[in-house]
Amino acid sequence: MLLHPSRQHAVAAVTRILASGLLAALLGLVQTSRAATPPAPAAHASQPKVGHADTTATIAENGQAVTRILAVVNNSVITDVDVDNRRRLFALSTGLPISKDILDRLTPQVLQQLIDERLRLQEAQRRKIAVSDAQVAEAIASIEKDNNMPHGTLRRRLESNGVAMSTLISQLRAQLAWSRVLRMKMTEQGRITPAMVEAEEAAIKAQTGKPEYHVAEIFIPVEDQSKVEEARRFADTVIEQLRKGAPFAVVAAQFSQGQSALRGGDIGWVQPNQLDPEVARVVAAMPPGAISRAIRVSGGFIIATLKEKRIIGNDPATLIKMAVVTLPFTSPLDPSNPTDQQKEQLQRAKKLGEVAHSCDQLLEAAKGMGLPTQPPQVIRLENVNPPQLRTMLANLPDGKASQPLVAPTGITVVLPCERQQRNLGMPSKDEILEQLVMQRIELVSQQLMRDLHRRAVIEIRNQGA
Repeated sequence: MLLHPSRQHAVAAVTRILASGLLAALLGLVQTSRAATPPAPAAHASQPKVGHADTTATIAENGQAVTRILAVVNNSVITDVDVDNRRRLFALSTGLPISKDILDRLTPQVLQQLIDERLRLQEAQRRKIAVSDAQVAEAIASIEKDNNMPHGTLRRRLESNGVAMSTLISQLRAQLAWSRVLRMKMTEQGRITPAMVEAEEAAIKAQTGKPEYHVAEIFIPVEDQSKVEEARRFADTVIEQLRKGAPFAVVAAQFSQGQSALRGGDIGWVQPNQLDPEVARVVAAMPPGAISRAIRVSGGFIIATLKEKRIIGNDPATLIKMAVVTLPFTSPLDPSNPTDQQKEQLQRAKKLGEVAHSCDQLLEAAKGMGLPTQPPQVIRLENVNPPQLRTMLANLPDGKASQPLVAPTGITVVLPCERQQRNLGMPSKDEILEQLVMQRIELVSQQLMRDLHRRAVIEIRNQGA
């Protein structure tokens, strides 16, 4: 993984990353796919058994071959249909053309990802952990709401590109199940004590004045040394798309095999000695926003992006707590010819600004108009873009609503509740506790996956037959 094995240091505050907007239109579609309910694992052997058949088996219906088996994981089948759906999903989410050449290049890594997912689901089943349809639907509904995506838009897009909805359902179900497995393992290991937090705090203070980097990662594992070049080619394909503008968080959520994938690859603020040495050397030379080359590390390859740099102990920031209300348009805005609905929304937005003088008042007024609301959020002023919006927030007094902010899809009203100056160069005790928790989760995940591979019976069949 990206973090040095002896001193992994996870994200400073467990950030809720929407792993992929691609899940947004799945609300209500909770039919369990075959991949989501694997059969119970076969008896385990002490060493891994990986076989390669001379021909690819087929599943026949009415005498006609319809599906090829590409792998069997403890008696659970992975077919060419499973692989094709997942690789199309990846291509679609990253902007890759869905061509035979591209899909073929994705196949080996997609197959490995599906194998790992089966192992994780089987371990969850062994521990009697089940992710219900309602839990999947709840997660999808939350993603849909937070992304302000109309219900059904993504469903149509995916179906038009030949991606089955069960592919996304299976991936989300596997992530939820594995998270619960890791929580169970964490409970078995005992809690992190205040003494551990204090020791970590002292170690961070000792590094005051040294550089620190906010990094996100995509980890591509290499389980078999004979497949190093195959993994490298896949990494190069991913890097090409990232440098063309594919969202790093989406790609990480789709294909990174580290636990940071659940946070869009974000591992938070780390120091050079907390990174793999080669990763640290590359990151230190990168400008913010850059995408690294494929970096060879123990167990695979890392693709890193540098979000920010700072000096430990010196990161002054203005934090603003504010309420945000959005009044959506029913159609895109034509500024020269607004619709009656758009004119009405503008008047409602102005009314909100007149009656609200606190965050609570703004949200209550919005509820009274039947508008969706969310609790006030805390933002860092220095990170707000575009610059015009940053300047507006800097000059807007607390308790005063902004003028209506008009966009093609709707109108937004913001109201600052309070602001404070903080030095973010030194994490709080709560943030250090979260760092230690994430560190332990990452280690537990790696160790458990190694054990599952060691005990598994995995048969890889000839994909070209």
